[in-house]
Formats: sequence, C-alpha cells, structure tokens
Amino acid sequence: MVKKYSNNYRLDIAYATIFKNINSTEEIPIHIALNITSGDNLTKSDMDQGSYNVYGGGGNTGNTHSKFNIDYKTIGIGRVGARCGCVFEIQENSWVTDNALLIQSFDKRFSLNFLRHFLSYSDLGQYANNAMQPVISKARIKDVTLPLISIEEQNVIAEILDSIEKNEKFESTDYNLLISKISLIDHWENLNKEIQIQKQLLTQLKQSILQEAIQGKLTEDWRKRHPELVSGSHSAVNLLQRIKKEKQQLIADKKTKKEKPLPPITKEEIPFELPNGWVWCRLGDISHTITKGSSPKWQGVQYVDEGVLFVTSENVGTNEIILKKKKFVQERFNEIEPRSILNKGDILTNIVGASIGRTAIWNLDFVANINQAVCLIRFPDDYFNKQFLINILNSDFGIKLMMDNQFDTGRGNLSLGAVSNFKIPLPSKNEQKAIVEKVEALMQKCTALEKEIKQSETNAKMLMQAVLKEAFEG
Repeated sequence: MVKKYSNNYRLDIAYATIFKNINSTEEIPIHIALNITSGDNLTKSDMDQGSYNVYGGGGNTGNTHSKFNIDYKTIGIGRVGARCGCVFEIQENSWVTDNALLIQSFDKRFSLNFLRHFLSYSDLGQYANNAMQPVISKARIKDVTLPLISIEEQNVIAEILDSIEKNEKFESTDYNLLISKISLIDHWENLNKEIQIQKQLLTQLKQSILQEAIQGKLTEDWRKRHPELVSGSHSAVNLLQRIKKEKQQLIADKKTKKEKPLPPITKEEIPFELPNGWVWCRLGDISHTITKGSSPKWQGVQYVDEGVLFVTSENVGTNEIILKKKKFVQERFNEIEPRSILNKGDILTNIVGASIGRTAIWNLDFVANINQAVCLIRFPDDYFNKQFLINILNSDFGIKLMMDNQFDTGRGNLSLGAVSNFKIPLPSKNEQKAIVEKVEALMQKCTALEKEIKQSETNAKMLMQAVLKEAFEG
C-alpha cells in the first residue's frame, strides 16, 4: 500500500513529488520554527452558541461559541482522537479546544500556507501513542524538521498545492513531472467513471432481460414456431385450471389446508398486457405452501455449533444461497416449526428489512429451517417452472410488487397474505421452459461482460497503485 496524506490522490502525489525533491538551504527543527501550544478546554455544557467557530481534534467541529480565544489566522493540529495529527486552517476569531494544538507564532521566513501543506505531508499522526484514544504532544513531534527555502518558492508551491487541493488546473513550467502525474490521475478517474457507467448499464441490461422475459417478448418467435405448445391442452388457462383442480383435491383429501379464497384480478390491477395464451394469476393460486419461520428466541431454542442449519435473510441472495456464515439451532426447532423445514426446490424470498426482494431456490442437502424474515414458497415441479418464478420475483416488476405491499415502512415487512396475493404472469409450461433457457443464455453473456468489467476495474486499480507507488517511491 502506498502512503496517503489526504483524501485527495492528486494532493498526495503533489506532496510526494514536491516535498521529496525539495532543495532546502537549511532544515529547521519544528519547535525552533514554530511556537506550538494547546487550545483551551470547552465542555458541551459551557459552549454557548454564538458567532465564532469552534475547532477541535478533527478541525472545524461545526459548533459555534459566543467567545473566541484566538484573534488571528493560524494552523491547527489534531491532538486527540481518530484524526489525531491532521492539519487544518483556523480562521481568525475562533475558539480552539484543548483537543487541538495550534501555532501561536512562527518564524517569518516561512509562509503559513506552505507550513500547512508541509505539516500535512509530514504525517504527524504517526507520532501518536498507541492508546485506545490516540494522542500526540509537542514532545512527540520534536524531531520533525521544516525545509527552509525562499519565501517566493514557498508561495509558488503553496499556490500550486492550493489549486490541486481544490481540484483546479494549474500551470507551471517548473513542475512538468507533477503535471504529467496529475494527468495520469485524470485519466484514471475518467477510466473509473466509464467502468462505473458500464456496471450500471449491465445492471439495467439484466433487468431489461428479465422484464422482457416476463412479458413474453423474448419468446415471440418461439410462439410463432410452436403455436401448438401454447394452445388447447398446453395453454396457460388449461394449466391454471388443472392446478386449481388438483389443489381442491388435496384439500378434499386433507393433505393441505383450505385457504381463504383469493380475490380475482381486476383490469385496474394489470400492469402490462400479456401475449395471447398467457394469463394472470395470484401466487397463492399456484402454491401449496406460503409460510415463514420464526425466531429461535421466541421458541426458547438455542444456537449451537451443530444441529439444524438456520437460514436467515443474509443467506438469501439474488438467485443464490449464500452460506459464508452458517448458523445452527437445536434440532427441536424442527419439531416446533415443522411447516418451515426446507425441501429441495423450495423458493425463498426475503420479506423483512433492506433485503426485501432477494429471491433464490433452495437446492441443498442440509437439514434446514428458516427465520421470520424469510418466506418459503412451495409447489410441485409440474405446476410452474421454478426458475421462471425466480426471474419474475428478481425482476424490477417483482421487486416493485414487494416494495408496494410493505405494511411497515419504518422497517419494511411483507405479510404472507401479501405474498400470496402477488400477481404473476403465467405462460404455458413449454414456454416457461423456453423463457428460462433464453434468459440463462443471455445472462451467461452478461456474466462474460461482468468479468470483462471486473478485469478493467482490476487493471484500473493496478494503474492507480503504480502511479502512486512511482510518485511516493520513485
């Protein structure tokens, strides 16, 4: 890693390029050149809002006070805290707390602005102690020296550094090397912006593919070539009737519970037109089970090192199950919550919090259960192509369904009833398969593009590291 003096790559390079190559007539010890003192204590209770800025260990605190303890412009140094050692400008008529050091007076052979930049380059934070609350003192920075050059040269350097600090262009025939290095940073930033645009466009492309898939646009030619596979006994209407009939039989055989009838889909609810042969249905129409798990704490169940794999919303990604962090609960959790024990082929979607809408298929061999933030959707394979439903729920259309049906905007929640009521475009089983294959082929191309973009991103980072390394070490 290269050294950083600021949050500005251009300024870091300028500091390294200029100050490492400076030809000084003399090196002046910091405490000879500068009279450094500490600010004054100011507690929150003593702070009386007024017209004067208050400076602390990180610079301007954003607070004001009715009094000031310095009446001149100077430089502050963070003395305590996370930004210990940072260097900042202090305006005249301000209050400086004892969390900062300040320059009370200085050798007039130095320019104040030149000193600010050189002290920033000197990385005073490296002299802090190793305590939980870092602190530097006058004694700790006693070995720092300041390069003495002509005041004219100091002013030129300070003016260049000011321009770079403000991301402004500068001209100088004496610093052509610095200009060429800054131009490399400009090139890197333009390259990085282009990469970010490419990433955004790729995300939009993926969503366009899913949207066209669920509207039947990807398979227009397929339907023309296979009209017999989308009509008659193969039609979506016939499929939906068969599913409903089979569900009624399961209820009659007491193999599943009778549920509250779902409302018909009105014209006003239909978000887009479907191709001939497709039909709208509710998710609950094609599902045997829509449920969720619960919290082990609610059930008096403990987390353990081995037992039932416990799947939470952090494990359900977009089209992937993520098990980098595995949690396990006691086996009796499955006795308490048998309905949410996972089976291969179950569809899981997050229904609580920021991860609402991430949906994936469970196809693992673990004995597993879920918590209350994950919804389980289960139906037989011959009802509906599960990957097609995943595509629906992961599309912008599906995400909007979920976002629009949240009942707690403070921390988004979806009820099982809302999930059951989701409007789903239903094509024939044959066309579902064709759509999934088409989407998979297109997504493979997107994956190839994504790899190219990632490689470009890696190359751009390597370019930046090389530029900074050369600037700091060359």
